[in-house]
Amino acid sequence: MVIKKQKKNKYLVVGLCLSTLLLLEGCANTNGIIISKSDPYEEVNRSVFKFNKSLDDHVGKPVSSAYDYITPDFVQTGIGNFFSNLKDINVVLNDLMQGKFIQAGQDTGRFLLNTTAGLVGIFDVASMVGLNKHDEDFAQTLGVWGVPKGPYLVLPVIGPATSRGIPGMVFDAAANPATYVPFPIRSLELLNMRTQRGGTFKVIDEGALDPYLFTRESFLQSRKYLVTDGEVELTNDVDLDPSIDDANFDK
Repeated sequence: MVIKKQKKNKYLVVGLCLSTLLLLEGCANTNGIIISKSDPYEEVNRSVFKFNKSLDDHVGKPVSSAYDYITPDFVQTGIGNFFSNLKDINVVLNDLMQGKFIQAGQDTGRFLLNTTAGLVGIFDVASMVGLNKHDEDFAQTLGVWGVPKGPYLVLPVIGPATSRGIPGMVFDAAANPATYVPFPIRSLELLNMRTQRGGTFKVIDEGALDPYLFTRESFLQSRKYLVTDGEVELTNDVDLDPSIDDANFDK
């Protein structure tokens, strides 16, 4: 079954439904074992996922909770806007490398407007006048160029990635001015980001039958969405034992 999706904000729900269906299908047909071509290192990935989860539970979550308690919402929004504005430099570079020249002009205008009228990006003035933010990075650029995404990986501390995404992270970090600011300031960005994503982590913990599977499928579908600019085909992308009758997936 193929479903066309256009709205990014639906992916959390879609990912949850998809991962649940995959888990149930796997349990019914493979005694609970799901083998995916996109995740050949699942055993190692699950161990790293467990480590990251434990680290977040014992460090990330309590620290971000304290930060959220003492920091007003408008301050958190301003901090998020500031660092997001710096990342718009990456967006413009990747716009150009993907041949999106009109979008590059729009994103350049967005960056200049927010940097000036928005007081170095603290206020998102550009969105108020219709220059909405785009999400482009070098991993997407590699995907547009035809580079395969490669196997799914879970990196210590960093989290979900693909082999294509690793050089993408390096390029984006090198192009992002925030990389070169003192660590205490950069750590504020990470703390603010963790606080803003607290709701997502709660949904994963409380709503997913298998948090690892939920995270993997949501991440891969989200990345595919970004590379294809919203034209995504959601399919049951699992590779089961060849003895399993493919007809089971047509029901």
